[in-house]
Amino acid sequence: MTTPLIPQDDFNEITQLIHAARQRAVLAVNTSLIELYWQVGQFISRKIQQAEWGDGVVAQLAEHLALTQPGLRGFTSRNLFRMRQFYEAYSDEKLVTALLTQLPWTHNLIILNQAKLLEEREFYLRLAIREKWSSRELERQLKTALFERTVLSPLKVSPLVRQIHSDAMNVFKDSYMLEFLDLPQGHAEADLHQGLLQRLKDFLIELGRDFCFVGSEYPLQVGGRDFALDLLFFHRGLNCLVAIELKVGRFEPEYLGKLGFYLEALDRDVKKPHEQPAIGVLLCASKDDEVVEYALSRSLSPALIAEYQTQLPDKALLQAKLHEFYLQNAPDEVSENEN
Repeated sequence: MTTPLIPQDDFNEITQLIHAARQRAVLAVNTSLIELYWQVGQFISRKIQQAEWGDGVVAQLAEHLALTQPGLRGFTSRNLFRMRQFYEAYSDEKLVTALLTQLPWTHNLIILNQAKLLEEREFYLRLAIREKWSSRELERQLKTALFERTVLSPLKVSPLVRQIHSDAMNVFKDSYMLEFLDLPQGHAEADLHQGLLQRLKDFLIELGRDFCFVGSEYPLQVGGRDFALDLLFFHRGLNCLVAIELKVGRFEPEYLGKLGFYLEALDRDVKKPHEQPAIGVLLCASKDDEVVEYALSRSLSPALIAEYQTQLPDKALLQAKLHEFYLQNAPDEVSENEN
């Protein structure tokens, strides 16, 4: 008797079940590990605070664990100190502690060591979870001073973006770091365009997890004339097409007219019935925020203007500006904390 051929989709379902079970197992192990490190850090912290232990006892504890638990890894005196630091950094912040078990220990250590403010740590915790950053990408985002740039330069969008896509403010950025392109000074638009296509994976990571690439120089035909949109993406979360026009100079208000034309063509001829209206992004080498605000305030298209940077920013300078920003906006609170 001949065995009937089984559809591959049936086998794929089993594969997906196995994959999902493995992911749950990994998450469960990570959660248990982070909780253990938290409890150990809590125990050490309380012993030291109550003057029952001195700092030197931690080294004795590490030696004891090495002798009594052969093969146990991760409990060196240095790591035990980190566990104590980990607990003390978040012990009073219940909203933040709920995020900690969703990331590996390595990610938690990177954020703990490189982000100093609590709100900065929470910022990176939430983004690392949402974007599923690798430890390497998390370190890159810290080097690019994403938190400082986000606070100091909030995203500016047209009124229609807020009206149609209320979540867009959590998706797009005011500036994008393209240092991985290694572009020379005075590069042409073609260099920028080609570089983004060659490093598309890196560009997608910089854009965000839900962006999907649709096409380059995407053809649009209107009234018998042919037009080409620089880059076209789709955002799964917003359920809409995202048109990106590249400009190697500063933003000029007249650019919005062309972008609005492209968005109208996409909505009429490309958008599917279940999708939301397209969003347009003008990615420029530089922009004047006041000019951007004026240009967007009466724009009838769902558009935003962002700038790209080809070199890592001076993080120390941005941190100084952020400190000044906090002093200006919350002088009483900051003064009390400093005192």
